[in-house]
Amino acid sequence: MPGNNVVPSKGNMIAPQINTPRPNFISALAFGVPTVAGAVTAAAVNTPLALIVGVGLGIVAALSPKIAQHWERAVVLRFGRYAGLRGPGPFFVIPFVDSISAWVDQRTVTTAFTAEETLTSDTVPVNVDAVLFWTVYDPEKAALEVQDYTAAISWASQTALRDIIGRTSLSELLRGRVRIEKELQALIDERTTPWGVTVHSVEMRDVVIPAALQDAMSREAQASREKSARIILGQAEVAIAELFEQAAERYRDNPTALQLRQMNILYEALKQKGGMMVIPSSIVESMGPAGVMGTAALAGQAQQKQDADAAADLPAAFPPHPHFPPAADLRVFGGS
Repeated sequence: MPGNNVVPSKGNMIAPQINTPRPNFISALAFGVPTVAGAVTAAAVNTPLALIVGVGLGIVAALSPKIAQHWERAVVLRFGRYAGLRGPGPFFVIPFVDSISAWVDQRTVTTAFTAEETLTSDTVPVNVDAVLFWTVYDPEKAALEVQDYTAAISWASQTALRDIIGRTSLSELLRGRVRIEKELQALIDERTTPWGVTVHSVEMRDVVIPAALQDAMSREAQASREKSARIILGQAEVAIAELFEQAAERYRDNPTALQLRQMNILYEALKQKGGMMVIPSSIVESMGPAGVMGTAALAGQAQQKQDADAAADLPAAFPPHPHFPPAADLRVFGGS
């Protein structure tokens, strides 16, 4: 069924551990000493009974020594009843009386879980991937209150994630990740505290939405950006119009400044190479033919200067070919 898949991480497989034999140096020594003593005694009295007794005592003695790692706690049961925690380091149990029901790892464990095709409050199907960081703070509860606390944590995390998604809209899910992660952490921690497990943090790795919805959201964002751009352009036009209004007020009382501005505009337009400008007759009348021709002449001189500068830079960029004479030795002949 979609949405009911739990993706376990490697951390889920390290605890709890089944009571499997865990050989260690002390067990080997406890087995070897009685066995060697039995073999020596059997050789001395010339009977195998001493060897059999020594091997039996060695097997029983080897079942007693245990060693727990620094991050481990062993849950010991005596005749099926809880007897206490052992570790870290070496400890001893009574063979055939005590049993170790679980080795609990107290390091921080990561569990990856996902909610597939889960509907948000506004009926949008999403896939959400998240990671849970948790630690066993009470090995006794973890071993006695729940059968398999790692699987229970995975299922509790997924159901909590689906619950959070079901009462959250898509926009809140995409924008309010920090708040959702805190709510999810509190909800999972509330469910796992009776099992002796505390949740450090929850991190949402990815939120996947349908492709069609992604296209619609992209178009919506593009339209919003175009709207903002048009608003900014309109505000700029208003500001420019206000500045033109102020300039018109200044030029109305100062005809000379207006004429100089007209000449400057005409000069800037005519000095562009190959440029053409249509001049209103009102400007020609205000400046006079002499003013217009003078401005055109100045623009022509500026253009000639630019052409001369470009020609001076040309030989440096394109050195003369050795099979052709320098430009100074060339002569131009024209017919009449």
